Amino acid sequence: MQTSVIGKPISQFKQGLHGGLSIAIGYMPIAITYGFLAKATGLSLGETLLMSMIVYAGASQYMALDMIAKQISMFEIIFTTFIVNIRHMLMTASLNEKVVKERSWKKALYAFGITDETFSVAAVQKEKLTTGYIFGLVLIAYSSWVCFSGVGHIIGAGLPDVFQEGMSIALYAMFIGLLVPSMKGSWKVVFLALLAAVFNSFFVLFQLLSSGWAIVCSTLISATLMECVEVIRKKTGGNLTNE
Repeated sequence: MQTSVIGKPISQFKQGLHGGLSIAIGYMPIAITYGFLAKATGLSLGETLLMSMIVYAGASQYMALDMIAKQISMFEIIFTTFIVNIRHMLMTASLNEKVVKERSWKKALYAFGITDETFSVAAVQKEKLTTGYIFGLVLIAYSSWVCFSGVGHIIGAGLPDVFQEGMSIALYAMFIGLLVPSMKGSWKVVFLALLAAVFNSFFVLFQLLSSGWAIVCSTLISATLMECVEVIRKKTGGNLTNE
């Protein structure tokens, strides 16, 4: 008995496009805001587009803009981005079990386009997913992010200087906007954020580490400590999460 796949071969790519349409629409305002901030940070249109094309990770790109503005070294930015996006290894490994067998180079191509949103859409599908469906899903989301990043930069370039300078404040508002929904769902995230903030403040105030390494070390130390606490609590019958 053959495992059923989603849709007919001729329509699988179109189904992927349709499945990713809502993601593409949702990316529009976030990508435009990123373009605004990239312009305010001093990136050219080409650099803005290139970051979206190569990095393609919203939270990491916002974080990178802040680190660029603080003149943090390239290695620290790359390493921090790696730590933030390491979850994608788990997501693509999980998705690999749900997709039909395919050549490795094709899997590598669509794996690049897997984000939290595209993974969520693909993961809830009941049928076995085809390469065509995944390519359609990630292509429309990727195109939206890259294109509207450029649109945001172009619009930002036309704004008065006073507005461009004020856009830097939106960067911190975006970080808060990304953090607060997660904090509502789990006390573990609240403690993790507070712990990371304490470590970062300690490293920076006492000038033990540069701003970039302070972020990296605070993230790693707080995440490690919280997981250790979570393991201990589970063994003793407790749990930090509300889930």
